[in-house]
Amino acid sequence: MATDIDTNTSTAMDITEIMKYLPHRYPFLLVDRVLELVPSKHIVAIKNITMNEPQFPGHFPNHPVMPGVLIIEALAQTAGLLAFKSGGAEITPNSVIYFVGIDGARFKRPVVPGDQLRMEASVLRLTRGIWKFAVKATVDGKVACEAELMCTLKELG
Repeated sequence: MATDIDTNTSTAMDITEIMKYLPHRYPFLLVDRVLELVPSKHIVAIKNITMNEPQFPGHFPNHPVMPGVLIIEALAQTAGLLAFKSGGAEITPNSVIYFVGIDGARFKRPVVPGDQLRMEASVLRLTRGIWKFAVKATVDGKVACEAELMCTLKELG
């Protein structure tokens, strides 16, 4: 179902629409809402961090901190949504976006329950089926994490 895409149009997505594109489910669906999406350009999404997430009893007891690897995964899911919505390939029920690489990841501040993680991804390039994104996660306008991520579209089975 390849479609013509107006790259100047900004769209939002609620959790129901997000779940149409990402195969992840609780507890691993890490994007709650897309605030803005301009296909082939950028996306802004949020993840509300709550104490009842399964990682917090063990990371760390009496000082809950969202693991950096989960921040990166949330950013990868955000970038994956941008790739899916940017077209260029037919999307089927068996389509998945695989996270294939990361460069320059830096963590600047802890993310804790009660925070709202604002995730941004911008397309740097698409070469031979590999997307490269500049990603950033912030809390209250302060950078929590920055990196460059790569992903690719694959068909299952």
